[in-house]
Amino acid sequence: MRLLPYASLLLATACVPLGTPITSTNPATTSAQKAPEYYADKTLRYQDYTYSPDVRSVQCYVATGQPNEVFQPPVVPLGRSQAITLEFDVLGDQSQRYTAKLLHCDANWQQSVLTDLQFLNEINEFLITDYRVGINTRVPYFHYRMRAPGVKLSGNYLLVVQSAGGVPVVSRRLVVYENQVQVLLKPGIVVGGAERYTLQQLDFGIAYPSVNLVNPAAEVKVVLRQNFRWDNAKYNLRPTFVRDNERRLDYQYFGFENAFPGLSEYRYFDTRSVQAPGIGVLRVDPQTTPVTAILQPEATRAKQAYNQYQDANGQRVFESREYGRGDTNADYADVTFQLKAEQPAPGPVYVFGALTDWQLKDDFKLTYDEAKQLYTGRALLKQGYYNYSFAVGGARGSVPNEVYFEGTHQETENQYDLLVYYRPPGTRADLLIGYQTVTMNNRQ
Repeated sequence: MRLLPYASLLLATACVPLGTPITSTNPATTSAQKAPEYYADKTLRYQDYTYSPDVRSVQCYVATGQPNEVFQPPVVPLGRSQAITLEFDVLGDQSQRYTAKLLHCDANWQQSVLTDLQFLNEINEFLITDYRVGINTRVPYFHYRMRAPGVKLSGNYLLVVQSAGGVPVVSRRLVVYENQVQVLLKPGIVVGGAERYTLQQLDFGIAYPSVNLVNPAAEVKVVLRQNFRWDNAKYNLRPTFVRDNERRLDYQYFGFENAFPGLSEYRYFDTRSVQAPGIGVLRVDPQTTPVTAILQPEATRAKQAYNQYQDANGQRVFESREYGRGDTNADYADVTFQLKAEQPAPGPVYVFGALTDWQLKDDFKLTYDEAKQLYTGRALLKQGYYNYSFAVGGARGSVPNEVYFEGTHQETENQYDLLVYYRPPGTRADLLIGYQTVTMNNRQ
């Protein structure tokens, strides 16, 4: 799901939990609501996570100098890790001192036993000195930016931003790869009945003509992702054929192990202007502090035919139509989501996407009004262009159910990538020895 050429000039976003307060010394922007209790738990999580209700609009991407660089996931070849950029806002009218560190992780995203000097050439503490105040915004904030340090090994890394005392503020997963093997990833054809209209299958193999892999059937680990998400990634996929003579691993499944729901193109709205409603916005009130924006009431798409348009695969960008740059010129708006439903869903309903770190956050949980047959929820979001979906929560640890409200179609445009890990004998690090991306139903 890619952006139209003109859309690349429009976009901008931010992530803000529904119902969280704006903590600031400015009484006009202070909410009486209590911050969600989970923010009280500062335990470091080896995932994309935000630990403070004051931290908003986190973006982690590869700086390419192109207009849509914020859509590039933090995945780089070895030698280019310093191109990964982390940006975030901190609400309030006082700047804070933040430092960052890098943690090396194994293929399962647990911290490895490597010492800092084994993967870094410098002291593992980086003071964030690039920060600027929001300009003429009703909601005061400071915008922080940093580049990831250079690393010596491929694999998984967790970039952690800390406040005074080593308390985590933001964590983001980074991936550094090298092309030791050839990754053969391509769109496949679903072998099934109705599933061929709703699922998207990825066929893949791994060729290793110039590298010796010891016991590759057991030691090579692969991860298959949709739209660079970790929440619904496919793990523990084992090769079905090991062709030693050809030095190749084949992964051929018949139980949809390598298939994902195609879903639908993501919903979207545009709050780049505070003077007039943008696309997807019902009305905007620029006189309030913060500015309020009520989105158009949405409806289920579960039984609708596929509707083709170009989107940003659940991502967002930040921008102000009136003042330009989104990093310091975009203000925050109190955004109300609306979803029409004749009856409650079989579980709690959430706004879902990059704006929620691809997690079902209580801050983004919607409330159902039986009399109005309407789900509603509010979030403080930075001006921009947003993609999102509605998801239904299930059992703890289960993949969010986007199909219930969004439907699923084989025709949907999605991006997929495959990560190939291997730990050489006698070493203590899972190296990322291969990486490949492919677009399903590419519109270009």
